[in-house]
Amino acid sequence: MGDSIGDSLIEIDDKEEIEDPFLAFIDYARAVISPEQDEIEEEEEDVRKKNPSEAVTEVSGPGWGWIASRLLKTCTAYSSGVTAAILLSDLSQGWHEQNKPGMSKKKPELIDQLNKSHRRRRLANTVTIDSIYEKNFLSMNSVLEAVVIKADLLPGTNIFMLTLGDFWSSNTIDLYLHRRYYELVETPNGILRKGREVLITGCYLRTAREGCGTPRLLPTEYLVILLDEDEEEDAIFIVAQLCSDTFSSVSLDDFNNGTSYSLYASRIESIGPLESELKFSTAHRRQIALVDADGVKLKFILWGDQVIVANLMSVGSMLGLERPYISSLEESAMEGKDEFCLEYGSATHLYIVPSTLQEETVCVSLSQNQCQGSKLLGSVGVSQVTLPRDAKGSIDFSNYPFRTNITDCRDKTTGISLYGVVTDILCDPNATGVAFSLKIEDTTGAIWARLHFNSYWSLGRLGLGHVVYVSGLSCKTTKENCLEVLWHEENEKATFINLSCLPAFLTSSCLHKVSTLSQISKQRKPAINICRVKLDEIDQCHSINTRLSHSVCGHFIDEESPLHGGNLHCSFCRVTFNSNGGSEVVRTFHIMITLADEETTKLYAWCTGQSASAILQISPDEFCDLPEDDQLMYPSSLENEWFLVTLANSGGRSLSHKMEATCWEITRALKI
Repeated sequence: MGDSIGDSLIEIDDKEEIEDPFLAFIDYARAVISPEQDEIEEEEEDVRKKNPSEAVTEVSGPGWGWIASRLLKTCTAYSSGVTAAILLSDLSQGWHEQNKPGMSKKKPELIDQLNKSHRRRRLANTVTIDSIYEKNFLSMNSVLEAVVIKADLLPGTNIFMLTLGDFWSSNTIDLYLHRRYYELVETPNGILRKGREVLITGCYLRTAREGCGTPRLLPTEYLVILLDEDEEEDAIFIVAQLCSDTFSSVSLDDFNNGTSYSLYASRIESIGPLESELKFSTAHRRQIALVDADGVKLKFILWGDQVIVANLMSVGSMLGLERPYISSLEESAMEGKDEFCLEYGSATHLYIVPSTLQEETVCVSLSQNQCQGSKLLGSVGVSQVTLPRDAKGSIDFSNYPFRTNITDCRDKTTGISLYGVVTDILCDPNATGVAFSLKIEDTTGAIWARLHFNSYWSLGRLGLGHVVYVSGLSCKTTKENCLEVLWHEENEKATFINLSCLPAFLTSSCLHKVSTLSQISKQRKPAINICRVKLDEIDQCHSINTRLSHSVCGHFIDEESPLHGGNLHCSFCRVTFNSNGGSEVVRTFHIMITLADEETTKLYAWCTGQSASAILQISPDEFCDLPEDDQLMYPSSLENEWFLVTLANSGGRSLSHKMEATCWEITRALKI
C-alpha cells in the first residue's frame, strides 16, 4: 500500500488549503442530478442521532465514480472546453437514460412486471436494444439479455420470429429463430415462449437499409434460456428434464451407442482458457468447469466460434445441458485424468439459473472525511452503505456514493475508482501480454496498480507528477499476503484519463482554478496546477532542441551507436526499432523555458510534444526546415507572449530515474 504521504492538500501556506475544483464539481453535480439524496441524508442523520448503529446510507443517486467517468468522457469529447451547463446536462441525461429507460415510449407491460423481480447482474458484454437502434450496429461478441415478448410464425412460412425486449430499453427488436430451437417453441407448452428470459450472442444485425423496414437480428446458434428455481414451472422442468442423469452416470461408450444425456451442474466453478495448448492446432478454446450436486466435476469445452458462448455464463450460476456432445480426451486433444469431457454439439440446448445479486453492508472509512470539498461526506460522517457482492465474494464499488481513497482499497473489491498523482511507472517485459505497473498517490497513501493492455500501451504520454483518474480497478490479496490492484483495458468499466494532458481541463473554468507561480512553488507534493504565464526566456544554451519520440507513448527514443547496430530504443515501452524507425518514430521538441506571471515570480520548466508545439507555434518538422539562422533567432520572437498552462511537479525525476534540470513540466499550453 505504501506509506502515508501526509494529510494536507495543495498548500498555499501553512494555514490555507486550495479546494480541488474538479472534486468540488463532482459533489455539486451529484447534488444537482440527485437532489432526493439530500432528503435521504437528513432522515439518516435523525436515525444516527437516535441510534448510530442503525444508520445505513441508501445508494439512490449516481456513484462518485460514475459521475467522474462520465464527466471526464465529456471533457474528452469536447476538447475545446466545456461549461458547467454542458456537463450537468450530459450527466443528467446519462443518469436518467440509464435508470429510467424508455421515458418517452411505453415499455411493454410484461417487461415492467418481470423487472420487479430482476436481481441479476448485467454481463460484461451486454448491450441494450436501444443502443442497437442508436448505433445501427451489433458486434458478434455482444450479449443481449432479453425477454421474449412474443413468438410467432411468419405468415405463409415455417419461420419463427421472436420479438425481444430488455429491462433497460423502450424499443423491441425481432430475431429470426435458429432452427435448432424450433422444438422449444413449436409445442403449446414450449419453454421458449412469451415472458421467457434468454441470453443471446453471435448475432448479425440486418439493418433497415438491407431490405426491411426495421433492424432485425439474423439467426444465431448461441442462445441460452434462463430458468428460475423459485418458479414452480421452472423447478418442475429442472427436475424432470435436466436432472434425469448425473455426472457420474455419463458413459462414453453408451453415448457412442446412441444414449443422450441431460445434465444439471449445481455450480459453474470457473470459466477460462484451457490449461494446455493444442500441439497441432491454433483453434481457440474455452473450458467451463462444472460441479454437480454430488461434487463430481466435468469440463465443458467450447471450440472456435463457440467461445463467445462463455460470455453468457458467470461463475456461481447453475448450468443445464440438454443433449451435450461427449468426447474423449484424445478426440478433444486435451490432457488430464478424466476419461471424457462435454462439448456444445449441434443438438445441445443450454439452460442457466443465474446467481442473484447479494448485498453486503460496508462501513464507510473515517478516511473518507479527508476528501476535500465533499458536502455529502461532511454531513454524513461515518455510516454504512449496502453494495452488491458477486459470486466470488468481491464487493462492487461501481455505485459507491463517495470517492474511494487509496487507504480504502481492500481485498475482494471491484469497480474501484482512484484519483491521484503518478509517482512511478514500470514496464514489465516478462509479463504475458502488455503490462505496466503504475504507482499512484493521493492524500492518504500510495499504491501500485498493474495495468494490462489488449495489445499495446494506449494511454498516450504519461509522466511523473501527472494527475490521473482510473476506474475499473479490482483488488485482491495474493498468496504472499500483499494487496494486488489490477486494471484490464478490456473491462467495459475500465477508464484511464490523464487530467494533466486533457485539453478541456485547461480551457474549462468550472473545473480548475488559476494559481500564481508563487502559490504552486510552495507545494510539498506534486499536483495539477493551472497558471497564467508569459515566456520570459527560452533556454539559449541548447537553443530549441528536437528529439525522436515514440508516437505510441510520447516518450523519447534513444539511438544506439553504429557499432551496436544503430537501432532505436524506447526505454518506456521496452521496444526496439530499426534505424529508420517507421511510422511509430516521430520528431518532437524538448525545450527549457523560464516562465513569469503577473507578480513577476519566475519558474523554470520543460516541455515536449503537443505543449511544446503550442508554445513555439510551429511543428518540429516545420522548425527543422527553417534556415539555421532563423532557428537561432526563433526563440526571441516568442518572449513575453502569454499562455494558460498546466504544470505538473515530477519531483525533479524522470521515468529513466535521472534527475532533470527542473521538476516542473508544462503538460498542456494554450495561447491567450
